[in-house]
Amino acid sequence: MNRTNAPPETIPRIGMSHEQNWIQACKGGEPACSNFDYSGPMTEAVVMGNLAIRYPHKKLLWDGANMTVTNFPEANDFVNTHYREGWSL
Repeated sequence: MNRTNAPPETIPRIGMSHEQNWIQACKGGEPACSNFDYSGPMTEAVVMGNLAIRYPHKKLLWDGANMTVTNFPEANDFVNTHYREGWSL
């Protein structure tokens, strides 16, 4: 691509590996390019998309604040991890 016709860069470039970018953010630098302000809502949307595929003929009502499906409790089995007795995070 001819650089004279390239669109302007509107997203800052990290200039290092993604791992180093994350480490620098942990040490108090600029927020990482993959910070949770962006990735959290995106992950929530992906989970909802996966639930929609699993239950194609069911309208699922999502409570984002509590991270649960309110009208179909069976779907919540795919939202949260259930640990065996004696195991937890």
